[in-house]
Amino acid sequence: MNQIFRSTKKVLQLFLMLSVFSNFSQNKKSELQIFKTKMETFASKTGVITKFTDTKLNNLKTSYSNAKTRIRKLSSGELIAYFYQIEKPGKYGSSTASIEYSDLLEVIKAFKILKGQVDTDIKKNPDYLENKFITEDGFQLGYFVNKGKATCYLKLEKYGSDKTLYIKDFNKIESNFNEAKNKIEELKSKE
Repeated sequence: MNQIFRSTKKVLQLFLMLSVFSNFSQNKKSELQIFKTKMETFASKTGVITKFTDTKLNNLKTSYSNAKTRIRKLSSGELIAYFYQIEKPGKYGSSTASIEYSDLLEVIKAFKILKGQVDTDIKKNPDYLENKFITEDGFQLGYFVNKGKATCYLKLEKYGSDKTLYIKDFNKIESNFNEAKNKIEELKSKE
């Protein structure tokens, strides 16, 4: 009888461990599936017709290449949303940031603050310093100071490698952001 009890106890323990690991694995998987960008959420609505309309903007000159920029208007049923997109061509595909209009306004505000802090941070002469702003969707705008020089960067997507643009001229970024904001406002006024 003792042997049966011990065997049953071991089987129950094994079953309990397997169910805990299985549950943990499912929770991790669902956590990864939960995060959707504003663009993905808007564009993946079912049961309605969704239309994408692009308006090209000037390219954004980076340290190593040019990134394409555009305004993407999404119409889904009665709803309309505007996104500023920055596309970095890559060897095996491209990376694209899709910044919703209200987030673009926040990015512009953050950029002005960051730009105002650059000279002070360079004067500190740090071994390395990084200052950045991140949107809800994971787009990053920032700069790093290394060897007395500041380099601005844009990280287009939250996950993956080779998703970053490096730009030496802060004014080019500001100009491109403002061009996007103005174009969205122009398109909205025509609705």
